[in-house]
Amino acid sequence: MLFHEIITSEEELRSLLGTPGKNAANKVINHLDHHCKEFISKSPIVFVSTSNADGHCDTSPRGDSPGFVHMMDDHHFVIPERPGNKRMDTLRNILENPYIGLLFVIPGLEETLRMNGKASVIKDPDILENMTAFGKTPLLGIAVEVEECYIHCAKAFKRSKLWQPEAWFPEADLPYPPQILADHINLQEVDVENVKASLAESYEKRLY
Repeated sequence: MLFHEIITSEEELRSLLGTPGKNAANKVINHLDHHCKEFISKSPIVFVSTSNADGHCDTSPRGDSPGFVHMMDDHHFVIPERPGNKRMDTLRNILENPYIGLLFVIPGLEETLRMNGKASVIKDPDILENMTAFGKTPLLGIAVEVEECYIHCAKAFKRSKLWQPEAWFPEADLPYPPQILADHINLQEVDVENVKASLAESYEKRLY
């Protein structure tokens, strides 16, 4: 076995890491107050975590201009489902298991908004038309019923220096997605150049 000292109980976790302080223990609310609504309205991206009936997990980003998430009331909002690669991992998971976790991020802000709840895939035209962009109305939306929401502290973003350009790798040193995709697809008729062209065409013509 690769790992020999595996934690198997909460008691052992607590013995090593302790218990949450009063602020951390009491910061969770069960609805969208005005702070949460403002945060969501200014967030251009949310990371969506789901799992299927067997517990296999997936995390996928959803992003657009700030305000792209449509808030219905203090307990419900809808994320538009823009065109993707048709794998539909998130949507298929929701059909099997409605529980969902979300992380809203605002560029330049190191604190994030975490949220848990239940989701459904909707096609209500009167709701989806509120999320029309560039003349395109989404065919589907991810409707979320909020159960928990709270601000997550900035430690991870501070450690990573995420919003500090001087800490970023030079562009020449970044991974090259067309090469990664071509290697992972691993089909004789697929090479780096046609993957690059396919990505460019998708980004230019199929964002909405």
